[in-house]
Amino acid sequence: MRKKLHDRVASFKDASDLREKGLYPFFRAIESGQDTRVMIDGKEVLMFGSNSYLGLTNHPKIKEAAKAAIDKYGTGCAGSRFLNGTLDIHLALERRLAQYVGKPAAVIFSTGFQVNLGVLSCLTGRNDYLILDEYNHASIIDGSRLSFSRVIKYAHNNMQDLRVKLSLLPEEATKLIAVDGIFSMEGDIVKLPEIVEIAEEFGANIFVDDAHSLGVIGMNGAGTASHFNLTNEVDLIMGTFSKSFASLGGFIAGDEDVIDYIKHRARALLFSASMTPASVASVLAAIDIVESDPGIIDKLWANTNYAKKLLLAEGFDLGGTESPILPIYIRDNEKTFMVTNLLQENGLFVNPVVSPAVPSDSSLIRFSLMASHTFGQIDEAVDKLSKAFKALSVPLVKENI
Repeated sequence: MRKKLHDRVASFKDASDLREKGLYPFFRAIESGQDTRVMIDGKEVLMFGSNSYLGLTNHPKIKEAAKAAIDKYGTGCAGSRFLNGTLDIHLALERRLAQYVGKPAAVIFSTGFQVNLGVLSCLTGRNDYLILDEYNHASIIDGSRLSFSRVIKYAHNNMQDLRVKLSLLPEEATKLIAVDGIFSMEGDIVKLPEIVEIAEEFGANIFVDDAHSLGVIGMNGAGTASHFNLTNEVDLIMGTFSKSFASLGGFIAGDEDVIDYIKHRARALLFSASMTPASVASVLAAIDIVESDPGIIDKLWANTNYAKKLLLAEGFDLGGTESPILPIYIRDNEKTFMVTNLLQENGLFVNPVVSPAVPSDSSLIRFSLMASHTFGQIDEAVDKLSKAFKALSVPLVKENI
């Protein structure tokens, strides 16, 4: 057994091969706060690889709220929400989130990943079905694997395939369609109006993961269901705090009886320590900022549209993105790593996305916008991207036509 495990670990060469080639781009240590410019190895680098869409991670009001929470509650809760780890501010945040996304109730988890693990593994059973978009986030996939339900995948955003898959399932079975609101790599938005129509036809429920949608689309950034004015037609709305809300944690919102069931059945909640006081206070402060200054979302979209226009004018392949996530397709794993490393050498941080995170012919640079970016920084970043592609002879769309 010991030798078998050792052999399995020893056979993993992906990381060491990249290191030998000088192309390893992961676990880069940032020596400053998440901002439009960060420090890496003592050098200032433009940050276009952050999920801090609203640029709030260094906002003074959020820092003050976190410090005040530590002064009052300490640094941790030393237990799960189910037992000794519930604070009054946990309950306050849950009420606030339910109101924010337009649902009767909500419950918070320590991370967004745990939300999907806990909720999807406890809601459906052996004779039920989870229906997933093939490009869903890994946390949805892993949550479905922990469920005893049958898991059915349909082609990405392909409503005809979804309809066909649902038509083959028993009418009496519980069927839950779980989808990303904004897909985290491709940047496109789920076709929620069509999903609602199909779900109604086949008696299915709907779960929307708004990890990349909160603070980005919908009324005051309330997410995908709000964006399409379909809040009442979506059964469960999930979100995270590690992106637009400048913190750590996640939540699920829905009807009171469903949330109460999750609070007593989701093992990822029952057996995990609760969100730290500072994290909770940070989220409350972030929601205050977003609701009092909706212009911050307008700035995010102004930056997004400006960057997208420049990148398309340069000939970059952005796929079908509809969000501040701009995938720049390279479609070659090694060249994707080469571009990433050259960009960092030249002062630009972006994220490489290769298989198995995306199909092998869809490797890309994930270029992400924040509300705090300036047009000048976007100009600088696009210029660096163009020069890197040319230096490495990476073809652009216009050159492929």
